[in-house]
Amino acid sequence: MIKVALIGAGKMGISHLSILGAHPDVEIVGVADTSKMVNDVLEKYSGFKTFTDYKKMLDTVKPDAVFVAIPTKFHADFVEELLNRNIHLFVEKPFCLKYEQSEKLAAIAKEKKLINQVGYHNKFIGTFDEVKRIISGGHIGNIQHFLGEAYGPVVLKKKQDTWRSDPEEGGGCLMDYASHVIDLLNHIVAPINTVHGSLLKPIYSNKVEDAVYALLETETKISGVLSVNWSEETYRKMSTSITVIGSEGKIISDASELKVYFKSAKCPTGYSKGWNVKYVTDLTEQVDFYLRGEEYSAQIDYFIKAIKGEVPNNKNTFESAAKTDKVISLIKNKKNNA
Repeated sequence: MIKVALIGAGKMGISHLSILGAHPDVEIVGVADTSKMVNDVLEKYSGFKTFTDYKKMLDTVKPDAVFVAIPTKFHADFVEELLNRNIHLFVEKPFCLKYEQSEKLAAIAKEKKLINQVGYHNKFIGTFDEVKRIISGGHIGNIQHFLGEAYGPVVLKKKQDTWRSDPEEGGGCLMDYASHVIDLLNHIVAPINTVHGSLLKPIYSNKVEDAVYALLETETKISGVLSVNWSEETYRKMSTSITVIGSEGKIISDASELKVYFKSAKCPTGYSKGWNVKYVTDLTEQVDFYLRGEEYSAQIDYFIKAIKGEVPNNKNTFESAAKTDKVISLIKNKKNNA
C-alpha cells in the first residue's frame, strides 16, 4: 500500500481524496487544511487524521506521496519542502506562478528520482490520446498549423474578488484555463517556444483577463493560434478542443468526439480515406472509480502505478509543466501586442 496524504481540502482536494479513498493500492494517512471546520467535518465523517499544519502532518504520518491542491502561489515553497523530504508528489495545475520556480523544482525532482506529476487531466482523455497517436504515427503528414480552443461560462458577471480574480493567487483565464490548452498543444503537436503576439482581454474582471488570444510557434516551426474565453455564456460548461492541419489530413477533436480526415487510404487500422468519427466512449479505458470523468481517476491511477514502478514517470511531469509555465510567461510578455 502507498501511504498518501493530501494538502488542501478544497474542491480539487476533495475530488482527489474521494478517488484515492477508493484506490486499492492507497492508504490515506493524513489531510492538512487551514480550515478547522473542514478538518472537523473530515474527521467526523471519514475518520482521516487531519492537521492544520502540513509540516506536523508530514512529521507524524510520514507519507510516501502527497497530493498538493492549494493556491498556486504556495506551490513553490510547499513543493520544495516536500521534495527535500524525498516525497513523491502530485501537484494541481498550474504548477508555479513563475517558470523559473517550475524549472528549479523539476530539476530537484529529477535529481532525487522522485515520481512527480501535475494535474493536467486532458492527457488522460481518450480522444486527445488518440489524436496524439495519430500525429505521432505521421498519419496526417507534416503538421502545417494548429488551433487550440477552450470556452465556457465561468465568469459571467462582475462579482466579489476571489482567487480567480487575483493574479498573485494564480487567477485569470490564462493561468487557470488556457494553461490546460497550452499543455495539451505542447504534448500533442510540439513544445511551443515562440509567441508572436497576444491579447489578454478583461470582460467582467478588473485585475485579470477573461479571454486569451495568441499567435504561437513551436520549436519545430509549426504555427498555431490559441483562443480561450471563460466568459462565453453560449456554452453549458467548459469545452476544450484542438484542430490540427497536416499535409495528408486534418483532425478536429474535443473531449467527447474525434473527427479526422485522411487524404489517402494510407491511414491507421480502424480508419478509412475521407472523414472518420470516433467517440470518447470508444477510446477510453474503464476506471475502477468514476468521479466527474474517467480522466480524473486515470491520472491518479497512473501516478500510483509510477510510484510502484509499473509505468514510466513520463506523463504530466514537473518538467513538462515547467514548459507550459514558460509559454504562459511568454504570452504575458507579449500581451496586447498581436
